[in-house]
Amino acid sequence: MPKNKGKGGKNRKRGKNEADDEKRELVFKEDGQEYAQVLRMLGNGRCEAMCIDGTKRLCHIRGKMHKKVWIAAGDIILVGLRDYQDDKADVILKYMPDEARLLKAYGELPDTTRLNEGIGAGLDEEEDGSGNDYIEFEDEDIDKI
Repeated sequence: MPKNKGKGGKNRKRGKNEADDEKRELVFKEDGQEYAQVLRMLGNGRCEAMCIDGTKRLCHIRGKMHKKVWIAAGDIILVGLRDYQDDKADVILKYMPDEARLLKAYGELPDTTRLNEGIGAGLDEEEDGSGNDYIEFEDEDIDKI
């Protein structure tokens, strides 16, 4: 039987967690770039995104980000526009949720942009303490049914 000549299995190929928790500098758009929000993932390293300028573009996730930075629907990304194809773009950077909130606070993103701040984002809207999603019926309402 042949000897294993590699340096490890698939866990080694996945690599260590690259310490993305540390703060990184906020990157703003330059000429030929635009902010966009992912509408849906298409597979094969592509996604459909609505750019801030109002154009829906087919975006290609670059190889450096592929399988390392996970992009989902609703994420805010920075795309590089193509000179020769207006309906296609390349994903340059994915903004973390706190970075997206900062962009919105700086006025880079319009106020109409809905940011996905996680699953529990809308839970703190109810401050009255009821906290349940049940509908309460009066006795008269039941009699009408």
